[in-house]
Amino acid sequence: MKRFLGFIIGLTVALLLTLIAGENPLNIFMILVRSAFGSVYDLGLTLSYTTPLIFCGLSVAIGFHAGLFNIGAEGQMTMAVVTAAAVGVLFPQIPFPVAPLVAFAAALMMGGFWGAIVGWLRAYRGSHEVIITIMLNFIAAGLASWFTLKVIPNPHSQNPETALVSSNYMFKDYDLIARFFPDTPANASLGFAIAFAILLWIFLWKTTWGFQLRAVGSNPEASHRAGISEKKVQILAMTLAGAFAGCVALSEVLGSSGQYRIGFSPDYGFIGIAVALLANNNPIGIIFAAFLMGALHKGASDLDLETSTITRDFSRIIQALIILGVAAQGYWEWVKSKRRKS
Repeated sequence: MKRFLGFIIGLTVALLLTLIAGENPLNIFMILVRSAFGSVYDLGLTLSYTTPLIFCGLSVAIGFHAGLFNIGAEGQMTMAVVTAAAVGVLFPQIPFPVAPLVAFAAALMMGGFWGAIVGWLRAYRGSHEVIITIMLNFIAAGLASWFTLKVIPNPHSQNPETALVSSNYMFKDYDLIARFFPDTPANASLGFAIAFAILLWIFLWKTTWGFQLRAVGSNPEASHRAGISEKKVQILAMTLAGAFAGCVALSEVLGSSGQYRIGFSPDYGFIGIAVALLANNNPIGIIFAAFLMGALHKGASDLDLETSTITRDFSRIIQALIILGVAAQGYWEWVKSKRRKS
């Protein structure tokens, strides 16, 4: 509830800023709502943004619980998505339903591997995960671009994208969500995202490994004295973080587009940081935080058309102010608790 109050404060401040541009804040708010929920098509697009944000939010959250700041979800996601596309293009004869399982497993392994690199460097070389993940994001973008344009390019398009995967890898014909939201990228991966969020909550609060991970994140020294290996936990956390980010391949390649497209992500990995912070790193809360951020992203897409001074980039300002509002609310609660103790 307190986080939601911070969200309301941040959104209100962002809307009031539109007064400077000569716009009516209430009108801007109504445009955001209509664009995000005005029709079945609009809601489908909102949910299609929500799905990867859940995956990326979970990726960032599990890092936070282990005391790590995973800024590399964007790169981990990129490597996983291009891997899924490569498997679908290079091995077209694998039959359904084995084909999507193979591609998804390959994406998870690549995302997990990309995250494990960070965990190993942090655990055994003392490298800071923020620096490493930022560098790996650029490396991932370069490798994905090279593979897309030089190895498996789409011969029927001038767009920077891979060839289409074999139809054996797509599950659209069996996807009830895709049928309910026709002509949108929304698909059954939304259900998987919600299920994975619930499973992560169970892992963190109901298993020994989850307790060890949270213990290391809360107090590494006490965990070490209790016999918990900080190095193993760091590697495990970053591997899982990369795997969760890699789940975006399920929605992007296997569920909707059937290919990897350079620039497909509107910074899902970085918006995932905002999602995790808004949810206080609670996997269940991430579902709702991702939905709010997805609605804002979709809602802002019509600002270019319905206003003369505000563009869709305004969604980034809203997201930034929401994060500040949530952080300010958390800081205020911390100050009050310190005062009560003194």
